[in-house]
Amino acid sequence: MSHSKAQDLIRLARLAATRRTGICLDEICEEFGVSHRTAQRMTEALETVFINVEVVDGPDRRRRWRVADPALDRLQIRQETAIEALEIASRSARGDGRLRHTAALNDLRDALLARLTPKDALRTEADVEAVLLAMGSVTRPGPRVNLAPAVLDAVIEGLRGPLRLRLRYRSQDEPERIIEPHGLLLGHRSYLVARQPARGEDMLNFRMDQILSAQTLDESFSLSPGFSLEDYAAKSFGVYQDPKQYDEVIWRFAPHAAARAAEFSFHPKQTVELQDDGSLIVRFKAAGWLEMAWHLYQWGNAVEIIAPEGLRTLVEQHRRSDFDALP
Repeated sequence: MSHSKAQDLIRLARLAATRRTGICLDEICEEFGVSHRTAQRMTEALETVFINVEVVDGPDRRRRWRVADPALDRLQIRQETAIEALEIASRSARGDGRLRHTAALNDLRDALLARLTPKDALRTEADVEAVLLAMGSVTRPGPRVNLAPAVLDAVIEGLRGPLRLRLRYRSQDEPERIIEPHGLLLGHRSYLVARQPARGEDMLNFRMDQILSAQTLDESFSLSPGFSLEDYAAKSFGVYQDPKQYDEVIWRFAPHAAARAAEFSFHPKQTVELQDDGSLIVRFKAAGWLEMAWHLYQWGNAVEIIAPEGLRTLVEQHRRSDFDALP
C-alpha cells in the first residue's frame, strides 16, 4: 500500500469512528474526491485492515461503515490545517463581535494544540501564524458596522432555542417589541430576520446595529412552516429587501467588461447570456435597489440597466466613464 493510500485509510477509519452514524459511499466520494468505485475499494480495505468495522444499512437505504474503537483517538493526524481554520474562524467571529463563538473556537484550537508534544505545538503555532499573516482577508478590510456583543449573544441564544426576544429598537423612547427570531443575515449591515406577532405573520428585517438592547425570554415558539433563510436571502441582492422592489433584474455589461463580469456571481440564481456583439446579459430576480446601485457604481458606464425601470432611473445619472479599472 502506498504512503498516500495508507494516510487515506487512517483518515477514513477516523471518520468512520468519530461520526455517530458512520460514513457512507457518497460521503467518502465527497470527502476524498474519488469515484464511487474507488470509495467501494476503500471500504473493502477498511474491512480488511480493521477487525471492528460495523456495516449497517440505514433507514435511508444507504450502507454505512462505522469503526467501534475509541482507541483510534491515539492515531494523531497532523492538525495544522484544522488549527488554521479554527484561528481564521475565531478572528472572524471576534471581528463580528461574536465573543461567545470566539471563546468556543479558541477552546477547540487550544485542545488540539494540547494533544501535541511541546515541540510540535510550537512548530504548528509558528506555521499557522505564517499562513495567517499571508492571508490579508483575515483582517476583513473595508468599512463595516460594529455589533454590540451583548445583543448578538442574546440573538444567538434566541435562535438556538428558538426563544422569543424582547427588543429595544432604534430609540429608547420606542416601546419594546416581542419578536420571534428566524435567522441572521451577516453583511456590511447585518439584519435579524424575525416575525413580530403583534404585526402579523410576515417576516421583518431588524438592523442589528439599531437594536439597542435584547433580552432572551423563557418563551419558546414554533418556526414559520416551510421557512428557509437561504430562500429568503435569495430574494434580495444584498442583505436588505423591500418586497415592493422584487422583480426581474436585467443588466447588460459592455463587451470590454463582459469577461470580468462573467467571473462574478451577482446572485445565486442568476443566468448569463453572451451576446453576438460580445456583451454579457445577466438576469436574476431580487429586491434591494440601493445595494444594487452601490455595487453598480463601481462598473461606471460599463454596465447598462435594462430592468427594472426604478433601478435604471436610480443609477442613470451616476454612470461614470473615468474609472481606471473594473471591480
